[in-house]
Amino acid sequence: MSEELAAIEHEDRGSKGRYVIRGAGGAEAEMTYSNVSEQLFIIDHTEVPDAFRGQGAGLRLVTRAVEDARVAGKKIIPLCPFAAAQFRRHPEWADVLNG
Repeated sequence: MSEELAAIEHEDRGSKGRYVIRGAGGAEAEMTYSNVSEQLFIIDHTEVPDAFRGQGAGLRLVTRAVEDARVAGKKIIPLCPFAAAQFRRHPEWADVLNG
């Protein structure tokens, strides 16, 4: 049985940002994004190291971005293949999908 994953941290640096889960030994699962405008951002990369595999870390990161987009009234372009696959699996996220 795996440990419960740490809380997701959100780092926004203006034009770019990321959501990250930090683990023991310095491992980080992250999803990065680029802001296109005040109402639109692109999920461009998701990386989950082996230390987090099988724990749903990637899905948690994308889900958090979807939740934050809803609250802020933003839309998402999921260019990252993992994020795009999650949007296909979660039709209930259509409200924040750009397109």
